[in-house]
Amino acid sequence: MMSPLHLFAAGSLRLAFTPLLARFTELTGIEVAVQYGPAGLLRERIEAGEPCALFASANREHPQHLLASGKACETHTFSWNQLALTTQKTGDWLTLLCDPTLRIGTSTPGCDPSGDYTWALFDKLELYKTGLGQQLRERSIPLVGGRDTLHIPTGELASAWILRQGFADVFIGYAHYAKALSGQTDIRCITLADDHNILCEYQLAVLDSTREVNMLVSFILSPEGQAFLTAAGFLTVTSQS
Repeated sequence: MMSPLHLFAAGSLRLAFTPLLARFTELTGIEVAVQYGPAGLLRERIEAGEPCALFASANREHPQHLLASGKACETHTFSWNQLALTTQKTGDWLTLLCDPTLRIGTSTPGCDPSGDYTWALFDKLELYKTGLGQQLRERSIPLVGGRDTLHIPTGELASAWILRQGFADVFIGYAHYAKALSGQTDIRCITLADDHNILCEYQLAVLDSTREVNMLVSFILSPEGQAFLTAAGFLTVTSQS
């Protein structure tokens, strides 16, 4: 029996990749053993020598670093995302971010690209309104995506669970989660204005260029594979071309 293909994938891809990988296995008979986690910490595990044939990162920095160091042999951009606010409070996105009484929950910069993108958002908002970016950095609480951050119960969406447990008043995370949260009446997902938002690039790093790995890469990039990403709320490669 063929050994499973080892895939490391950013945790934000779980909702899209669970059905995508099931369909890939159904079509090809190739089993995929996937481990999800913060992409920065997954990269550290790859560099430490853990078996991984394909790495699906929520940014381009980690795949490009692996490519430059010779651990990856090729990379492919396969999806895009943006940021959004999740909250139980009323108000538009700028009103909420400017309210100094509200606690801002984020992912962890350095360990998780979501945190890095959020800090890039703060830098952008500092240019828009002097002092706002710095204020947001000071008010932000990295709650997930780090080495010692909160453990989110299985089956829970991090942002909704964090808000309901009272750890933050507003959570800044990926916009694609709005689809999964759309049926939850006590939670609001608020889209940021396009001219202030951050475009998040997702890349694959091929670490073991076998036939099976190349088949999975081709499937993720195919119209059928991209449809699973669209269904989960991601922006496709072609939508940004």
